[in-house]
Amino acid sequence: MENIITSKENPVIRLYQKLSSSKKERLQYGLFVLEGLRIIKDAVSENAGITHLLVTEKACQKFRADFFQADLRNTKIIVISNELGNRISSTDKTQGIFAVCSVPTGTGIKFRENGRYIVLHGIQDPGNAGMIIRTADALGIDGIIMSGSCELYSPKVVRATMGSVFRVNIIIENDIDSVFRMLETNSVMTSAAVIDSDAENIMQCVFSGAQAVFIGNEGNGLPRDVAARCSRRVTIPMKGSVNSLNAAMAAGILMWEMERDNGR
Repeated sequence: MENIITSKENPVIRLYQKLSSSKKERLQYGLFVLEGLRIIKDAVSENAGITHLLVTEKACQKFRADFFQADLRNTKIIVISNELGNRISSTDKTQGIFAVCSVPTGTGIKFRENGRYIVLHGIQDPGNAGMIIRTADALGIDGIIMSGSCELYSPKVVRATMGSVFRVNIIIENDIDSVFRMLETNSVMTSAAVIDSDAENIMQCVFSGAQAVFIGNEGNGLPRDVAARCSRRVTIPMKGSVNSLNAAMAAGILMWEMERDNGR
């Protein structure tokens, strides 16, 4: 068996822990971390740029076959002790497989005639952000713009996407003026998701041509000035005493309606 790393002072282990805990380090190095077989396999299959693969002694034999045919020529594979795996894990029951991955440097979203897009403005919960990205992947949304939201490559967001972060076109643009200019330049109609009773019923809206729906903060929704700049305000009708939905749930319904209108 390969030399087994047991020290937390090993340079790669130290790098992994820095990237796992610090946004500043992730931005500085242009790297982020992954943990778990499924998401790492997704990263490999999508050629996501894994620089280091860390596998515990226990996981080494268990998962070796999963990567037997994978192209890992540009990946440094390191075997670590089971104890060290438990130390660097961010889960209660680790599978013992970790990776360091390069932040994508692609061109981002390509706008098209009947494209469907989501703008996440002020989303702060990593679980919501990850679930929205995963749902967008499932429904075939053409792109996501994250503006003033939680960090895309934090471990919690990446984990919540369950691999969809490697398949969905995502750009980060924190200047809301730039977001609107981008959409206007590409003739994208904008809809603000709100809970106002006088907004258009989402079930009666027509989503023709290129469309983008703005989803706001979990607690406060979209700022009024941002909603006012959109082409229209839309709302999901609710019954009983419920007057709002979880941001990820609302985004899923809105994306479904957009795609249903598109006939895809």
